[in-house]
Amino acid sequence: MRFDSDDVDVSRVSDRRGRRGAAVAAGGGGIGLVGLLVVVLLQVLGGGSGVAVDPSLLGPAVDGAAGQEPGEDTAALEQRCNTDGALERYTDCRLIKVVNIADDVWSAEYGERGLDYRPPTLAFFSGSTVTGGCGPASAEVGPFYCPADETIYFELDFLQVLQDRFGAEGQFAQAYIAAHEFGHHLQAVDGTMDEVRRAQQADPASANDEAIALELQADCYAGVWSTLADDAEGEGIVLTREDVAQALAAAEAVGDDRIQEATTGQVNPETWTHGSSEQRREWFERGLDSGDPARCDTFA
Repeated sequence: MRFDSDDVDVSRVSDRRGRRGAAVAAGGGGIGLVGLLVVVLLQVLGGGSGVAVDPSLLGPAVDGAAGQEPGEDTAALEQRCNTDGALERYTDCRLIKVVNIADDVWSAEYGERGLDYRPPTLAFFSGSTVTGGCGPASAEVGPFYCPADETIYFELDFLQVLQDRFGAEGQFAQAYIAAHEFGHHLQAVDGTMDEVRRAQQADPASANDEAIALELQADCYAGVWSTLADDAEGEGIVLTREDVAQALAAAEAVGDDRIQEATTGQVNPETWTHGSSEQRREWFERGLDSGDPARCDTFA
């Protein structure tokens, strides 16, 4: 994965790693590792799209400070991420750069369309953390977006779980995850997320279908970002076939059917909340091929 520029802006990053977060209870209801993985991995790439994490679904209390060095302050993070080779060497710096580019791309896109736009915050945490309105979250939840504080949360160790257990390998697979979470921020900015919540409340039977449409739209936005960032001059990415292959593999890896089959040996479409592997790949490709967010109407 290549970037047009090595400059990294950390001004909207909150590094909470090593700080003590709220203890999050887990294992309630007798959920073991397999059951927990189902809960956890259904949270990935939008984990409930910012819905508060249910403490009863998570595992034993987690100490956010255990075994971790204190998070860096802004000056230290900026210095490290702007050293030679930092984007290749450090996952956190690379994710910050992806979010930087997403911010530039979507700010310009919204501006051209005459739409209001505001940037999100990016937060790194370890162990557990407390969001600004979406409740507590433990490391097992993985990456997620909280609309209440408009923050994308990353627990970096969980990326290894995605790679080792579900084959979401490569730097651009990680970029896809970040771009998907950024897509949820766009849904919060344009009001889509609120509309979905109202529709779910009005018709509870449609809740899963609405949730799937929300997730697939974020996948489509990730594809759009990939194309727009590749076309950007000076502050974008250089997209390769290998990058696209990594993103497509990651999209398929986190399909509800793939996760259910891997963790339980059964596939139950009635319980899906994120869409099948085929759907996730299809909508990412639709955004990638079109480069047009207007082609991402998954609710139609």
